[in-house]
Amino acid sequence: MKLCFSIDALSPAADQAWRLQDNQSWRHIDYAEPLHPHDQRMNSPKEAEAWLGIKMRKDKDMGLVPKGKSGIFDVLMRAIYTHAVLHRLSDVAIPERQQMLDVIRRLPIGTPWLLYLNLAGQFSALNTKQERIIGNLDIAVRGEIASSAAYIGEEAATRDELMDVTYRQFLEGWLEHINTGKMAVFVPDVEKLEEEEVILHKIQQWHHE
Repeated sequence: MKLCFSIDALSPAADQAWRLQDNQSWRHIDYAEPLHPHDQRMNSPKEAEAWLGIKMRKDKDMGLVPKGKSGIFDVLMRAIYTHAVLHRLSDVAIPERQQMLDVIRRLPIGTPWLLYLNLAGQFSALNTKQERIIGNLDIAVRGEIASSAAYIGEEAATRDELMDVTYRQFLEGWLEHINTGKMAVFVPDVEKLEEEEVILHKIQQWHHE
C-alpha cells in the first residue's frame, strides 16, 4: 500500500484552492487534484494531522501564510483553512465481509463503538469515549456510533440481512473514499446503495494516481 497526503487549503466559497509545496510556499490548484513534482508529501497520518485546520491568509510572496491554529468556534467563521487530501499510489484492497463480522462480533455491548474502515481497507472499531474521531486520519470510511446488541456483538453478527446491508454501505463508502481522497466518509443511506456486484466491479476498475 503506497499512499501519502497533500496539504490543500480551500477558500470559504470553495472557489479557490492552494497546495503546500516542498519549499513551504503554496501554489494554486484544483482542490484534491493529482500530485505534482514539488507538492509537499506527508507520508504518515500523524504528520498530516499536524497541518489540519490551520487558518491561512493570502501572501504575495508565499501564496499563503498561517494565521494560526483554528479554535473550537473558528470553523464557523469564513476563512481559508487547511485540509489533508489522501493520494493513493498503488491499487487498493477490497474490504472483506468476514473481517467486518469478526470485528462486530467481538465488540462489548454497552460501549459506544465506531465501526470504520482504515486506510488499508480493513475494518476496525474505536471506543468513542476514549479515542477521537475528528481529525483522525486513520478513518477512511465511518459508520454510525452503536452500543446496543441490535448492532454490535455476537447476536448482531448473525443477523444476515443487517450485515449484508452494512457491508454494502461500507463498500459504497470505500468507493467514494478512493475516488475522492476524502477522509471519514460517512456510509450512504440504504436507499442509495447499488448491488454488491456493481460496487465491487467499480472498485476493481479503479486506478491509482
